[in-house]
Amino acid sequence: MLNRDQVYIDGAWAAPKGTGTIEVVSPSTEAVIGRVPEGTPADVDAAVRAARAAFEGWSATKPQDRGAWLMKIHMQLKACSDELGNIIAGEVGMPLKLATRIQVGSPVHIFAMYAELAGKFEFESKAGSSTILREPVGVVAAITPWNYPLHQIAAKVAPAMAAGCTVVLKPSEVAPLNAFVLADAIDRAGLPKGVFNLVSGYGPTVGEALARHPDVDMVSFTGSTRAGKRVFELAAQSVKRVALELGGKSAAVILDDADLANAVKGTVNACFLNSGQTCSAHTRMLVPQSKYDEAAKIAVEVARSFTVGDPFGSSAKLGPLTSARQRERVLDYIRKGIDEGAELLTGGVAPPPGLAKGYYVQPTVFGHVDAKSTIAQEEIFGPVLSIITYKDEDEAVRIANSTIYGLAGAVWSSDSERAVRVAKRLRTGQVDINGGPFNYWAPFGGYKQSGKGRELGRQGLEEFLEFKSLQFKN
Repeated sequence: MLNRDQVYIDGAWAAPKGTGTIEVVSPSTEAVIGRVPEGTPADVDAAVRAARAAFEGWSATKPQDRGAWLMKIHMQLKACSDELGNIIAGEVGMPLKLATRIQVGSPVHIFAMYAELAGKFEFESKAGSSTILREPVGVVAAITPWNYPLHQIAAKVAPAMAAGCTVVLKPSEVAPLNAFVLADAIDRAGLPKGVFNLVSGYGPTVGEALARHPDVDMVSFTGSTRAGKRVFELAAQSVKRVALELGGKSAAVILDDADLANAVKGTVNACFLNSGQTCSAHTRMLVPQSKYDEAAKIAVEVARSFTVGDPFGSSAKLGPLTSARQRERVLDYIRKGIDEGAELLTGGVAPPPGLAKGYYVQPTVFGHVDAKSTIAQEEIFGPVLSIITYKDEDEAVRIANSTIYGLAGAVWSSDSERAVRVAKRLRTGQVDINGGPFNYWAPFGGYKQSGKGRELGRQGLEEFLEFKSLQFKN
């Protein structure tokens, strides 16, 4: 049981203004594993005041020095990687080995990346008789989700601080414990007070108070498209800068010349990672009509190899979904797929054998899915793959682009030039070519209703900067 009863404001742990608490529930045992404060708008006010007071000094700090602070945080996080892996496996349900490698390894790497980039970034340049300055936007509210909780925190906090901004973080109330460990690490690193602040709480209270707060200059939000629209709405009242990383319904386009076994296996893996609770998951597998039977057979074999079980056990490749609410949402989509006529190839709504307790869902594959059906258009956020057939390359591109989302995707082909040609036609923020791995130095973000702005890489730092032009008389 991890009980945290304070918020982190102005460089110190402090009692919250309210008395409410939020229980953190294990998705594998359904037991309470921790508690955090239920923050209030008064806590938000205190945190924003601290961030505002710290901004002038932090923004004037040399970028190399800001990078040195980020490196100290990196080292502190690295030292508690095992603790964080256990916490996130407990909060989110990802199997422990994967949680430690991905859920912890990623934020540790991100802090190091921005520590390096802070000292290299060109904050000043020339354009004729003008000097162009890149200056920090100001106080940033970072509102983060539960699926990759510490990764999403790092993807906002590290570049914002590298840019010279100060931060108020509201982590997801579903998986907040890891954020408190980060705050401990920042405190041990000795970061100047007020640069980083943490207020836990619910979206309608703490999240909305941050989005509408007059002294917050920018909101960086990751979550559902519905919630992102609400944040955008509130932030617009004071014309804040807004960055949104929202939902996805990514398509893996398997062309007729692809290595089918490799492409199908790669797609299933990209769909089921973190029990499908990944915004960029490749949840639509597009295959030529002539390849459907073979592709479906391979997909079922791969899906059935994903053992479901206790995230702290040794054999599970898939843990539970993160909450009871999320499990019911996913099961509703599986029922909808069946009702709308898709062919259930494996999985379904029954609990995995021997797992009556916990928020578990069977890895599920649907075949002969109508590209316009609900499960092919809406984000499910669970281990559910839809196989859709196409007649030719043009139809594949049309189907891939047919949703409101545009976050990620994939193209598989033995001809790399052809794969790139198809990838360029996809209206999406990133495309994996033949299983290309995730790259932290490349920008991440989406087209259409998948969001606004980019995270990671150089572009992730630029999101937190303003332009200023100094004109000189010749």
